[in-house]
Amino acid sequence: MDPTTLTALSPLDGRYAAKAGPLRDYLSEYALIRYRTLVEVRWLQHVAAEESIVELEPLGPEVNDALNALVDGFGHDDASRVKTLEATTNHDVKAVEYFLREKLGDLSSVRQNVPGFIHFACTSEDINNVAYALMLRDVREQALLPAIETLIADLRTLAQACADVPMLARTHGQAASPTTLGKEIANFASRFSEQNSRFASAPIFAKFNGAVGNFNAHLAAYPETDWQAVSERFLASLELETTRYTTQIEPHDWIAEYCQCLMRLNTIAIDLCRDLWGYVSLDYFRQRVLDHETGSSTMPHKVNPIDLENAEGNAGLANAVLGFLAEKLPVSRWQRDLTDSTTLRNLGVGLGHSLLAVESCRRGAGKLDIDRTAIARDLESAWEVLAEAVQTVMRRHGVTDAYEQLKQLTRGRPMTRELLHEFIDAVDLPEESRAKLKALTPSDYTGLAAELAKRV
Repeated sequence: MDPTTLTALSPLDGRYAAKAGPLRDYLSEYALIRYRTLVEVRWLQHVAAEESIVELEPLGPEVNDALNALVDGFGHDDASRVKTLEATTNHDVKAVEYFLREKLGDLSSVRQNVPGFIHFACTSEDINNVAYALMLRDVREQALLPAIETLIADLRTLAQACADVPMLARTHGQAASPTTLGKEIANFASRFSEQNSRFASAPIFAKFNGAVGNFNAHLAAYPETDWQAVSERFLASLELETTRYTTQIEPHDWIAEYCQCLMRLNTIAIDLCRDLWGYVSLDYFRQRVLDHETGSSTMPHKVNPIDLENAEGNAGLANAVLGFLAEKLPVSRWQRDLTDSTTLRNLGVGLGHSLLAVESCRRGAGKLDIDRTAIARDLESAWEVLAEAVQTVMRRHGVTDAYEQLKQLTRGRPMTRELLHEFIDAVDLPEESRAKLKALTPSDYTGLAAELAKRV
């Protein structure tokens, strides 16, 4: 193990460093500096292409190529240089501006006035909010959605594999009308799919309108330019929606929606893990044994559902952070305060634990084998669940007090095939209906469960 992981304060950078690794390119401070650099470069290129900015002619091929190469090849040495500059400026975004000035200074073809248009008419929040928008968009597309979609695919496969396995349902923890194991897994696959679609389609907004959202500096320099249109074209070039009405900061309502969508996915993961954990406890699922693993330091027989428990814990922690972010970020005093700045830096915590939860949930579900014998044994001992079918058929044929008769027969007492058939024989029913009821077993009484599971 890397010694630095042993001294990390956060499990995401310590115990779970390898598992959280894919997020570093999107949510680390290095990533934030890289995205800020991208925004500054693209804004300079955008302004240079605007005809009304007459003092800044279009950038030549050498300059554009150099800027594009800087963005595409931005590395840890570049980020370190920005941090060195920040030690002097004590301002993280200004350090990026000075870094770019240094880089352009190395190009002989750069006209003298070009560096002055880096960060032109911008407040640091123009750069920051766009950087965070790009970060959250990219981490969603490149890391979170693929992980969730893989989990959904695995759940669909599991649901279809056990679509026809009849299972005793439990409502309020008590025996209830049977279902199939596949149908219960399909419920979660469907829920994940629905919420994942909402998460995937949640719009990403940004603002680029100056110190208090009014284009003050822009108009002071170029009063004839349609700066709203320039700003909207710039954000559209980055595939972002424009928030037109803002203070100094973008109001972050979309980030709250983004977090809340992810919270709902995490909540479904918690629900799934608890149900699977329960089925393992009932022996409906048996966990695959790995010879090199130890379940207990003192009880040699133990094989614990640790991945499901890990997923539940991480999803809960993620939701605590995401819930705070969703409530905090849309609130700022007057035209801005700085509470959002430090808060936004913790997006990686909420998203990191979300990714851990999804991956652990998938691993836990992937270790399960169906124990058909245990499932059938529970069903065979629960003939009382057919009381619903019997009383419903009795109602169809006009039998008085059908529900009450079955309640008196079955409630609070053991029920067997023989007792139920004796009751059915005594009821005034058409012979065809009587025969169908007597042919029914708990394992047959699953409605459309198998069909629903196969269609998920």
